[in-house]
Amino acid sequence: MLLTPPEKNLTLAGYSFLIAEYALTVPLPDIIFATGEKHKRYRTANWEVLTPRHKPSQDLFSQLTFALKYEGLCLWVLNALFVKIEAKDVEQIVRNEPTSLYSRKIWFLFEWLLECELDLPDLKQGNYAGLVNSKLQFAGPERKEKRYRIINNLPGNLYFCPLVRRTEKLEALLKKNLSNVALEKTNACHSDLLSRAAAFLLLADTKASYSIEGEQPAHTRIERWGRVVAEAGKNALSLEELERLQSVVISDYRFVMPGLRFNGGFIGNHDRATGLPLPEHVSAKAEDLDQLMQGFFEAYDLLINSDYPAVLIASQLAFGFVFIHPFEDGNGRLHRYLLHHILAESGFVPKGIVFPISAVILERIDQYRQILESYSKPRLPFIAWRPTQQNNVEVVNDTLDLYRFFDATQQTEFLYECVEHTIEVSLPNEVNYLIKHDAFVGKITNMLDMPGRLIDLLIRFLQQNDGRLSKRAQEKEFSALTPDEIIVIERLYLDIFD
Repeated sequence: MLLTPPEKNLTLAGYSFLIAEYALTVPLPDIIFATGEKHKRYRTANWEVLTPRHKPSQDLFSQLTFALKYEGLCLWVLNALFVKIEAKDVEQIVRNEPTSLYSRKIWFLFEWLLECELDLPDLKQGNYAGLVNSKLQFAGPERKEKRYRIINNLPGNLYFCPLVRRTEKLEALLKKNLSNVALEKTNACHSDLLSRAAAFLLLADTKASYSIEGEQPAHTRIERWGRVVAEAGKNALSLEELERLQSVVISDYRFVMPGLRFNGGFIGNHDRATGLPLPEHVSAKAEDLDQLMQGFFEAYDLLINSDYPAVLIASQLAFGFVFIHPFEDGNGRLHRYLLHHILAESGFVPKGIVFPISAVILERIDQYRQILESYSKPRLPFIAWRPTQQNNVEVVNDTLDLYRFFDATQQTEFLYECVEHTIEVSLPNEVNYLIKHDAFVGKITNMLDMPGRLIDLLIRFLQQNDGRLSKRAQEKEFSALTPDEIIVIERLYLDIFD
């Protein structure tokens, strides 16, 4: 169903026209393109309206040209379209426009997506051009395709290729060069102070990752997972490595099948009366997991050693992983582990520092859920399923395209904002706190012969009571303090921490 247009008498164009014209059962692009009657181009939250002079003819080539020129690549729409049309339609387009950039793109995409070869000879002349328009979307490493004289710069492959649009927000964040900012901030810190800050941030992130899942595990599980996160970026990423990490997350496999799922999966609830599934997200089909995960790791290998922005790699891979949901359990924490791993392996994160991404996500948990739902909700109508005897879901239609091809722009913007918050707020705040903490401890030590553990307890009590020592604390843990000493301590705390 199309969203309500921003004005009357708009004419759908590009992908939205093709979806309607060919009755394609696919999710709409995040931005719907249309042409209006006024000579004014503008954008709303979900629409981009162009002028009458941009209006394409209603034939296939004109609409595809419009889509590629103004919208970029929506691979899931193109695949559904190419399955419906005849090969001869594309052959005729290429014969009519053999040197056109857009006919060459259409030709390559048709053969690439359908894994076929049209009755067309290889091109012998013409300049090479990029498949992904880098002004519209982020392009990956370049691979030449001689047959079409096209540069394949997709940031992925046939079985895993999310794309990210170039938005004003992402361009502004990229210009901040946050990796260098993080390096400058950490280099300005004393190594001891930095290691203590890193330890706290690691603990905060580990606890938050469990809290996001609504769990309160024993401290031994938190510590075990914290050690894993601290090693992020050091072990090669593979399916075997993810299965090893899953065993750390789960630890008890009596009720969970380890490794890739053999059955369907969903996130949601069960009807209280009937026990039937009430999915909010449906996982990829178990029979598609081998192809999807092979594509996932090939995309990782392609991007990790390239100049593709590290936060984009982390976003596309980590969110792609959690949308696929390849394991029966543990997907959420592994999704957030992947964020750590990719930022560390790419060199984006300074050595020895674990960005508390999960802690920042927990602070923005509602926004995080909306970001996940922005992918899942539009796809639910295109997934046909039936309940199993175990009250699981069994998907009965082809859903591969929903997981291998998607627009990861919203997820990437969210992750970049979390990274920015970590660098500009979380890390400086923790370093600043430690400086104040050390100053306070030094003053108390000069004044009283108090053990360090008791000073830490004193600080916690003062934090919890707005810089005042509660009556209960004065009568119990700190009953040895005189009233004058308490006044001095409270003044010291307020002077240093406030």
